[in-house]
Amino acid sequence: MLKRLDRFKLFVKCIMIGVNVGQKFSLVKEFWKPAIIGELNGQLVKLAKLKGSFVWHSHENEDELFYVHQGTLYMEFRDRTEVINTGEIIIVPKGVEHNPYTKNDEEVWVMLFEPANTQHTGDVKHERTHNNQQWI
Repeated sequence: MLKRLDRFKLFVKCIMIGVNVGQKFSLVKEFWKPAIIGELNGQLVKLAKLKGSFVWHSHENEDELFYVHQGTLYMEFRDRTEVINTGEIIIVPKGVEHNPYTKNDEEVWVMLFEPANTQHTGDVKHERTHNNQQWI
């Protein structure tokens, strides 16, 4: 884990120069393990590569925004499934159970915007839970 000063230097670098999102995606090596690329107003900007199914969960106090950079994301809710294509977003309101997934072994790249205190899988503990996300 980065020391506080190193994290601050990364943060300052992000606000002082442009960030190449494609290059940052190349640093994401594991599916369902978000990495942080920026911070603003208490929100983290994260990148993640998704493949297959995730886990049903909700975030009691935080909304989440998913921007699909590449591929097609399926966001399953208890009463329906929404399809989010490249260049589109979906906002999952706080408290709403959801399960993101991909189909046909497709690799989907997403950018996430969520409060810094958001737990990856809410109160659900799962093998895919990664609450100690790193800056890249």
